[in-house]
Amino acid sequence: NWTSLTGLIVGVFLLYVLHTCWVMFGIVYTKPCEKPESDGCISPYLAAKPRLQLSVYTALRPNADGGHSLIHREEEFDVNTRFERLVNVSLPKKTRKNGTLYAMVFLHQAGVSPWQDPHQVHLVTQLTTYTLPKPPEISLITRQDEPQQKQSSDSELDRPVSHWRSRLTVNVVSENFLFDREALPGDVHRYMRVYQSGKKMIYLPLLFVDELSNRVKDLMEINSSTTELPLSISYDSIALGKLRFWIHMQDAVYSLQQFGFTEKDADEIKGIFVDTNLYFLALTFFVAAFHLLFDFLAFKNDISFWKHKKSMVGMSSKAVLWRCFSTIVIFLYLLDEQTSLLVLLPAGIGSLIEVWKVKKAFKIHVIWRGLTPTFLFGKMDESEKRTEEYDTLQAMKYLSYLLYPLCIGGAVYALVFVKYKSWYSWIINSLVNGVYAFGFLFMLPQLFVNYKLKSVAHLPWKAFMYKAFNTFIDDVFAFIITMPTSHRLACFRDDVVFLVYLYQRWLYPVDKTRVNEYGVSYDEKPKGKSHKD
Repeated sequence: NWTSLTGLIVGVFLLYVLHTCWVMFGIVYTKPCEKPESDGCISPYLAAKPRLQLSVYTALRPNADGGHSLIHREEEFDVNTRFERLVNVSLPKKTRKNGTLYAMVFLHQAGVSPWQDPHQVHLVTQLTTYTLPKPPEISLITRQDEPQQKQSSDSELDRPVSHWRSRLTVNVVSENFLFDREALPGDVHRYMRVYQSGKKMIYLPLLFVDELSNRVKDLMEINSSTTELPLSISYDSIALGKLRFWIHMQDAVYSLQQFGFTEKDADEIKGIFVDTNLYFLALTFFVAAFHLLFDFLAFKNDISFWKHKKSMVGMSSKAVLWRCFSTIVIFLYLLDEQTSLLVLLPAGIGSLIEVWKVKKAFKIHVIWRGLTPTFLFGKMDESEKRTEEYDTLQAMKYLSYLLYPLCIGGAVYALVFVKYKSWYSWIINSLVNGVYAFGFLFMLPQLFVNYKLKSVAHLPWKAFMYKAFNTFIDDVFAFIITMPTSHRLACFRDDVVFLVYLYQRWLYPVDKTRVNEYGVSYDEKPKGKSHKD
């Protein structure tokens, strides 16, 4: 049943990948008008090469009621010429008092006011956004950099305040594409303005403001004393296919926020699109898809292996206990750092599975007497005691001499010289640094047990292989998804351990029908029917 379920899941996964590829092709490819002289075509305004200007205004309201101010005008604007300008923007009093400020971007004829040009195109975007202020970090021992004024209450830290978006990215489609009126894409239609010129339909330049380029890390908190802030205005031409793709991505991010995703979660998705080119983005999609597949298969096979596991012969109980402790600490650390849900959710599910594995490994039974639980521990047989002897007396003895002093010394150093939000944050960071820096040492007891037994038949190899694939996929993710640096380094640390496991797999060929030195065979299911005699 498990095998058929795995095949069904892989089949559905492949269909999903093929369907997604077809949808992506439909987004980036637009059918051109096949008969340019017919009335069914919409011609580009830019084909006549008009002289244009780009003007940017600020206003307190999106319709410019209440006044507007010019902050930049690009006199000699060329659609194909890329530029970046840094301007200082004066903040109105209402904006400084937790208000909003809008930017109005106009593309119009040179020498003509945008308010009087019938062929102008414009877009409105916010230069401010409301988000929670970043909690202050101080030295817990010396109390350095502690604000002199009265400390902010929890209610104030939970109240969103106005932040400044320091980037404004503008794009215009530079190619003279001839649209077919009968096959006009819906995503482009909302950005298109057309007018009649004789019998022909002309569409004005496709102006686009890139919202994906506004990242949380670039936001600047606005307070009542801030009178002026810098704004980087950048322009570049854009292909029609990329414009359609970008429109869909902006809509997807907006939809995530409507479904309850926080701005930080949406910002992680933005980072994938903004910080990579389209080819690397396609690779990211396939990597993410396979990562989810291998995550599920690893969880499924791990649960299946431990569900039928009745003996801990050849299995390091210390390694199981350490994995449980480390995954819980890592999950709490990622939660404290407000890491992306793409990283947080698998860590949370893995923590629950590791707790269940500890219950199986130590044969723990929970008996409830009312609301009071009682924990009963099962006894080990002679074979398990031999494994426990290798595990405890030899493998862990020398590792502890190195582990504990370094962990304690690192925690004390961080307490004195590193700033944290709270004592809880310092405790979690200290624990997770120990887990990341020396966690691989606690994986070594299992390698030692394998060496002493000269066997790897007791290991869940299907789950190990899925996790090994995921480990190398994590190496790619480490450069794409925003995550703490220590978590990024841990991805490469796990590669070394899995390579040693693979070497032992080659060194000690598995024959599950062979009875080992403990009198145990790992072939639980006979290959054929036994003879009557």
